[in-house]
Amino acid sequence: MAEEKKGFFKKVYEGLTKTRENLSRGFDSVFHAFTSIDDDFYDELEETLIMADVGVDATLKIIEDLRHRVRVEGIREPEACRKLLQQVIKDQMELEEDAFAFENEKTVMLVIGVNGVGKTTSIGKLAAEQKARGKNVLIAAADTFRAAAIDQLQVWADLAKVDMIAHDEGTDPAAVVFDACRAAKARNTDLLICDTAGRLHNKKNLMNELAKINRVIDREYPEAKRETLIVLDATTGQNAMNQAKQFMEAADITGIILTKMDGTAKGGIAIAIQTELGLPVKYIGLGEHINDLLKFDTDIFVSILFSE
Repeated sequence: MAEEKKGFFKKVYEGLTKTRENLSRGFDSVFHAFTSIDDDFYDELEETLIMADVGVDATLKIIEDLRHRVRVEGIREPEACRKLLQQVIKDQMELEEDAFAFENEKTVMLVIGVNGVGKTTSIGKLAAEQKARGKNVLIAAADTFRAAAIDQLQVWADLAKVDMIAHDEGTDPAAVVFDACRAAKARNTDLLICDTAGRLHNKKNLMNELAKINRVIDREYPEAKRETLIVLDATTGQNAMNQAKQFMEAADITGIILTKMDGTAKGGIAIAIQTELGLPVKYIGLGEHINDLLKFDTDIFVSILFSE
């Protein structure tokens, strides 16, 4: 476990270079420029957080909590707020104890998200990550709407060395999930990961499709634990937040996969999403390779953001 934490820290430290440097410069300028804690100090902190795409609502919550703790603890020096600010953000992002309970039960996982956010690659990486933990994984190619989606997913299934259930393009997605549920039970599968269509231009169709898929799972595999992860592209900043809000209207989302964190200086969107929407970030993508999807660790993530 210690080696796993060490490896995670190194990978996240390197992957979050742009975000870390962006925030570090901002924090340093604030903590070093002020000699007292006043409204101007809080205003500068607020601006630094917003510029890192932490979001207005999340930032206001963080600053309000920080002000309260500073008063309660009688802190007077700005530099002394650095660790306190870290703790405030960690508390805002703390994962529930059962965030990864699905790893210990037979689970059907739906993966949703618009096209282009890295949904297909995330499914392949997640399958590989779970297989490396000794899990028996099966993928269902239920995004039958997008051209070449099935072929692309097969490439990642092959890379992860897991089996995939697929029908022809244009097939009813629920029919694919039906066969996948039966196969998962027959093969004693630990985790069935179902790809879904990434359409948002017609939410009614999306909602109907997801509802139909869920009815099939309820009927065919009622004993399985359910998990629904939305894939969001961190480089799109607040647009990712808007996507999450729209999908929350169509699905009972249990967590987030935040991709392309290595390609943005605004990784603070992870804080914004978790604080504002109450959705836990469960995995982050930090590259294009099969092992570049990492289980999220709040303590390490926040500590790295404050690294000098």
